[in-house]
Amino acid sequence: MRRPKRPRLPRQGKPDAVLEALLAFRKERDWEQFHKPKDLAISLVLEAAELLEEFQWKTDAEVAGHLKDKGRKRVEEELADLAIYLKLLAHDLGIDLDEAMRKKIEKNRKKYPVEKSRGTAKKYTNL
Repeated sequence: MRRPKRPRLPRQGKPDAVLEALLAFRKERDWEQFHKPKDLAISLVLEAAELLEEFQWKTDAEVAGHLKDKGRKRVEEELADLAIYLKLLAHDLGIDLDEAMRKKIEKNRKKYPVEKSRGTAKKYTNL
């Protein structure tokens, strides 16, 4: 069986305008004092719970309808909140998030080889 070609992941080469805007927003309000790693991590979990609420107790059909209606905007805002806290946390810890994700993808390629993991949701220890 022929292996599918892996997409190339771009290297980060240009400044992150969104991160720069987030850092300026935070600095203007003197919020750095509140944005300790623990607090940013807690905020990530709280925002993830808010995102989860948009899907809780809904069937797949109800989720589809919710996302066509007012729910899409709320999901978009919760995802943005998550991304904001994640970007700030990675920045503050000196972690290049793009590089960390590239490394994780490569690690997962080894843990989940296509020939064993395609079409299954089993954990790598059970493949």
